Amino acid sequence: MKLKRILSAVAAFALCASLAGCGASASSVAESTAESASTEAVSTVEEEASPETSAETTALRVAGLKGPTTMGLVNMLTADDAADLVDFNMYGAADEVVPLLVKGDIDAAAVPANLAATLYQKTNGAVEVACVNTLGVLYIVENGETVNSVADLKGQTLVTTGKGTTPEYVLRYVLSENGIDPDNDVTIEYCSEATEALSKVQAGEATIAMLPQPFVTSALSQVEGLRVALDMNEEWQKVAGSKLVTGVLVVRKDAVEADADRFAAFMDAYQASVDAANTDLEGTAALCEEYGIVAKAALAQKALPQCNIVFETGDQMKTDLTTYYQVLFDADPTSVGGSMPADDFYYAG
Repeated sequence: MKLKRILSAVAAFALCASLAGCGASASSVAESTAESASTEAVSTVEEEASPETSAETTALRVAGLKGPTTMGLVNMLTADDAADLVDFNMYGAADEVVPLLVKGDIDAAAVPANLAATLYQKTNGAVEVACVNTLGVLYIVENGETVNSVADLKGQTLVTTGKGTTPEYVLRYVLSENGIDPDNDVTIEYCSEATEALSKVQAGEATIAMLPQPFVTSALSQVEGLRVALDMNEEWQKVAGSKLVTGVLVVRKDAVEADADRFAAFMDAYQASVDAANTDLEGTAALCEEYGIVAKAALAQKALPQCNIVFETGDQMKTDLTTYYQVLFDADPTSVGGSMPADDFYYAG
């Protein structure tokens, strides 16, 4: 199978080359960086007529980003029928993928969930979401023992990333729904990247941070006394009544319509790949390193159980995404493209 490894990552990734000399990888914060870049990336694309899917193309042209949203795909890349099902390319940043998907140069992409909604609006409904592939990857870590519930965050200082993007909206929503005023009851300090937030914890400038996987797994092995205090997936579900979403597979509708059987076969293989990602941790981790999704297999193997790789479709997908998008829309309508996606955004199979 033809595989192009396109890893021209933006500068934000390169800044993560080390963690106080301990070697934290740039891929550790790919998800939060991709989310912060997504709206800006879409806004630079001029709308234009989409070309017809080439009759000569037999495999679905799929793009992935470094990090959890692509981990569930890797096992299908080595399947016996992989060349017939998927032509996979990997990219370093969302703004590389967006124009290709909008113009029809690729058929599908594993991207942050809010980017999928923005693409739907910008393409006048030319794309749809096929599945949720990653649930929440945010965790609150503490160098100490004071935080055991969201209520314990009151009066505390918390460092994190994602000012003006989805991590902020998730954090503010969970705090507010637990009766904590994000502006007055807790001090939230925003950093440009996860390594900066963690360095403040290391230096004793802060003891509490909200970080994404697989960065959390790397940090736990490097900072003595650091522990996971709160799983934001659990805290979200308590107050929202649905699952917290991070990543999805978005697909062009014309690619699905051109060969519905091909897409159905791809989805079956994708589900099997996700199942393998959750059962064969060692094998999946090795593939994550091989394809450059995570820098080291050892890190990927430790992080996979906390990365919440899933294959969620149908009514459950729609319920979880609708709730998630509503929270983002209430915080900032532009985070989902200006309006809530309509029913035709959700692939029905």
